[in-house]
Amino acid sequence: MTDPESSLFCPLEFRYGREPVRALFERGSRLARALRVEAALAAAEAELGMVPPEAAEAIARAANLDHVPLERVDALERELRHDVMAISRALAEASGPGGRWVHFGATSADITETALGLELQESGRVLRDDLTALARVLVDLARRHRATPEIGRTHGQHGVPISFGYKVAAAAAEVMRHRERLDELLPRLAVGKMAGAVGTGAGFGSNAAEVEAKVMARLGLVADEAPTQIVGRDRIAEFTNFLALVAGTAERLSTEVRNLQRTEIAEVAEPFDEARQVGSSTMAQKRNPILAENISSLARLVRAFALPPLENMVQWHERDLANSANERIVLPHAILLADDLLVKLTQLYGGLRVDPVRMAEEIGRSGGAAMTENLLLALTSKGLARAEAHELLRTLTRPGSAGSLVDRAKADPTVRAHLAAAEVDRILDPAAYVHAAAEKTDRVLARLTPGLDR
Repeated sequence: MTDPESSLFCPLEFRYGREPVRALFERGSRLARALRVEAALAAAEAELGMVPPEAAEAIARAANLDHVPLERVDALERELRHDVMAISRALAEASGPGGRWVHFGATSADITETALGLELQESGRVLRDDLTALARVLVDLARRHRATPEIGRTHGQHGVPISFGYKVAAAAAEVMRHRERLDELLPRLAVGKMAGAVGTGAGFGSNAAEVEAKVMARLGLVADEAPTQIVGRDRIAEFTNFLALVAGTAERLSTEVRNLQRTEIAEVAEPFDEARQVGSSTMAQKRNPILAENISSLARLVRAFALPPLENMVQWHERDLANSANERIVLPHAILLADDLLVKLTQLYGGLRVDPVRMAEEIGRSGGAAMTENLLLALTSKGLARAEAHELLRTLTRPGSAGSLVDRAKADPTVRAHLAAAEVDRILDPAAYVHAAAEKTDRVLARLTPGLDR
């Protein structure tokens, strides 16, 4: 007999994603949400005198997986070839005589869309926790390295010094902006509808507005203010594009580690279990940034999932079914992978090995050239035209020039005419840049830290 584990073909089933998040999208979880919606509908209608109270109570008692097992729903769906009809009929069977009131006045999308709102609400809470955990790790790392000198790079070349802490503080601020975006988005995402076939609520008669309001209140959702047969797909498209933004940040931060871990730079390294981990089956010396590379790979897929929901915004009239099949794939995959890469990014930066000595060596390798900005400003302040000072320093820092910039500047007659040797030493000291970077890191962290407890 074939081992069930060997028949799994989707890597999300056995390689990627956390079990608690994967459980959100299991078929049983989705059925349970649909049953909650059906029970909430019956209860709301009982309050308004539309169905007998005892029927609503019977439906509520039956609306769980113990009374409506997935196997029964599957059997009915094979017969009826309609997923929601299978759910409502199985619930009606389990509710006894009161089952005749199951799904009263509703259309299928009332159930599926509202259940989806619950699913997205739960997913949003998980992702918010992920972003908070990542921001905390980044804030802590930035604080520890607020004044650790590192060469700043632009275009892949030495720029001017920063602190490693400031680099990480900038990342923390970006992550917190994503959390702010999610907080703004969730109220637009955690919505449902109980408004019938084309969204007018006609099937509920004069009680339509009250039925919908009571159902949503019971479920902790709000109603889409103007649905068609389905909730507006701009909401879903906004969410998956938000996930794409998060994935963009994740890959930016993982790529930074990958670059800084390069052998010729070696300023940081991702966690590596020296006791057991293997970097290569052939090259025993390897310590590859596989966690960072994995994050980059998954981030690209999450961004790709943003496109189908944009296409799904185009519906024929009050609805078609062209969105349904791809959403069953896109949303669980995008959410599960977004959670996965955020957790991995937290592990990456939480265990990051930082080498301040190597960072200082890299600044020193420039021979003072990385501080030309300060020298330019000093010469200009002393009376030299800025353009003339810029050309002088461009000449003094040409590749292949002998000695350090400090020595060349002290020997240059134009520099000597404006600056004493001691001033040149002070100006070309990277400490000035690091001091400024550390102070700015403190300001950034002071703004971010209070929000971490919310």
